[in-house]
Amino acid sequence: MGLFRDIFTWWTGPTMGTRLLTARQGVHVGDDEFGNSYYESRDGKRRWVIYDGEIEASKVPASWHGWLHHTYDEPPTKDPLPKRAWETAHQPNLTGTPDAYRPKGSLLRDGPRAKATGDYEAWSPDG
Repeated sequence: MGLFRDIFTWWTGPTMGTRLLTARQGVHVGDDEFGNSYYESRDGKRRWVIYDGEIEASKVPASWHGWLHHTYDEPPTKDPLPKRAWETAHQPNLTGTPDAYRPKGSLLRDGPRAKATGDYEAWSPDG
């Protein structure tokens, strides 16, 4: 089962093909704070990421995303983007996880739910 998974599935980690490509043609460019590793082909035309853990595109910070999509020529390890005062730390999409945002009144939020306020009036076709 392990060899089959390594050859055909991409959601559990890099496939055998990605590992071979990375070993033969990849140049390690750097790592981000989430443990993801970034690579570039020797000719500089292709760029890719090997995720640490779950394959989730939202785990790629903005600076690395820009480099992966050829928006920036230099990776953040060589030319980091300046931090702006309004920026917050990158956070992956947590939807579907126990850490997802659950607003006040959500059925999935712990604790008692607030009582209805009584400002709702049901529609009636009669008038």
